[in-house]
Amino acid sequence: MDTIFFLILRRMRAPLLTLIVVYAVAMAGMALIPGQDAEGHPAQVSLFHAFYFVSYMSTTIGFGELPNAFTDAQRLWVSGSVFFTVAVWIYAIGNLIALLQDVTLQRAIAERRFRGRVRGLSRPFYLICGYGQTGSALVRGLTDRHLQAVVIDIDPDRINLLQLDNQREFVPALCADARSPATLESAGMSHPMCRGVVALTNVNEANLKIAIASKLLRPEVKVICRADSHEVEANMASFGTDHIYDPFDAFALYIATAIQAPCQTLLVDWLSGFGGEALSEPRYPPAKGRWVICGYGRFGKAMYQHLKDQGFELSVIEASPHRTGIPPEGVVHGRGTEAVTLEQAEIRRSVGLVAGTDHDADNLSIIMTALELNPDLFVIARENHIQNQHLFDRVGAHAIMNPSTIIANRIRIRLVTPLLAEFTTLARFQDEGWASQLVSRIVALVDERMPYVWEVTLDREEAFALHDPEMGRLPVTLGTLLRDPMDRDLRLRAIPLLLIRDDERILLPDLDDRVEFGDRLLFCGWEEAHRRMDWILQNIHALRYVATGEARRDGPVWRRIAAWQRPR
Repeated sequence: MDTIFFLILRRMRAPLLTLIVVYAVAMAGMALIPGQDAEGHPAQVSLFHAFYFVSYMSTTIGFGELPNAFTDAQRLWVSGSVFFTVAVWIYAIGNLIALLQDVTLQRAIAERRFRGRVRGLSRPFYLICGYGQTGSALVRGLTDRHLQAVVIDIDPDRINLLQLDNQREFVPALCADARSPATLESAGMSHPMCRGVVALTNVNEANLKIAIASKLLRPEVKVICRADSHEVEANMASFGTDHIYDPFDAFALYIATAIQAPCQTLLVDWLSGFGGEALSEPRYPPAKGRWVICGYGRFGKAMYQHLKDQGFELSVIEASPHRTGIPPEGVVHGRGTEAVTLEQAEIRRSVGLVAGTDHDADNLSIIMTALELNPDLFVIARENHIQNQHLFDRVGAHAIMNPSTIIANRIRIRLVTPLLAEFTTLARFQDEGWASQLVSRIVALVDERMPYVWEVTLDREEAFALHDPEMGRLPVTLGTLLRDPMDRDLRLRAIPLLLIRDDERILLPDLDDRVEFGDRLLFCGWEEAHRRMDWILQNIHALRYVATGEARRDGPVWRRIAAWQRPR
């Protein structure tokens, strides 16, 4: 408010002073010039009447002469005063309109409104720094699960785009530089409901500074950052950044895992997707042969290293081979958009192609040319801009790497269902047979739709009914929680994936296992199953019914009816 008042007073000081001076002179003249009443006796105009008359005279409303008809001298004075006061009002109103359109004032008002909305947040929220492709995908993922987000971005067009997006939850947003500690404070980093800061700008140095400021100003807050280089990633890790994501290494590791364990990869893809969407078809990369990598930038280097570790033969096509850092005999000079360079890289006897340049047009051209030479290629495409997704869907690529989507999905899982990240890590130690059986169970459960994944903590907030003294004496098991509260003989369409009790982690726990206070559970299945399970955990009558089969009528109306039915 101090800033807003200062701006108003600074810009309106001259117009207001001018208006006051002109009013004072006009009023003084009216009060000093002799007048006369209706009977011709001398009469002076009081200061009150002078102010009243000048007020409607200067605005050209015109109520007439008062308290008496004016003399010629008074009318002469009024004639001159009209022109001065009207001109001053025009001058003042013009300055006021200019002030209201002033960018600085509008920004101050927006910042004040933003700070007020952030202070009023009563639910846990995450501070998202950067609303580009990654930030927008993450905010949508959070709001779809009814989680609150606050956004900062330096680009006003992105903030305007956020206001036009149809989010499920209201998202406070501010156009400002997130590298400023004052901006982070205004956005609620010190708010008791702030659960984490996510740095997703497209500048590594900006993400690094946001991470440093967050850890210095509030060390206990969770900090998640995007890093596109190993040097910045190591720097962030050195001062305790909680989670760092490199989209290029993440996707390269994903492909390497898909080659070694395709069923496990398919399982993770299904559980990490958006519930209700169509199940993705499994696509298995070839397990041996030659790969051609077009473009040896950050993505190309990551793919080269992981494929090399798998024992594949590799050919690299690079427009600037002196910058690749690999032996010259392993590099073909060119962009890969020409059939000649693809032929030199032995594309006809290759099993896979990586189109990983920084330009979407080049990647699309590489894929189209390569598939004409070898239609059996397994194609991996780098999609730099989400706007071109439709083109990449039609070009024939088997796997599409979009850095923004990868980062958004990884962070969404970490924030929305952190137990899924732990389940994924534990599942890596299982064999393909285990993953294949679980995939079959999921297919039979969800009818060709992505499973909905949720987690439950059996505490007083999320499982109020379990803390009732009466229910503490009943044997409540996982199978109990998976009974339908509408008909306990029916089973909810859900699979328990993980049980965490103290330091113990149990994959695919048995339905006969008894649940305890403090347990953390991960489920997948239908979204309706989640809603009915919440009903069981929050409603003592529903929990008693699924546990014992007893449908007790405890409401005041039923008690009154029961009292009437008792024999007297």
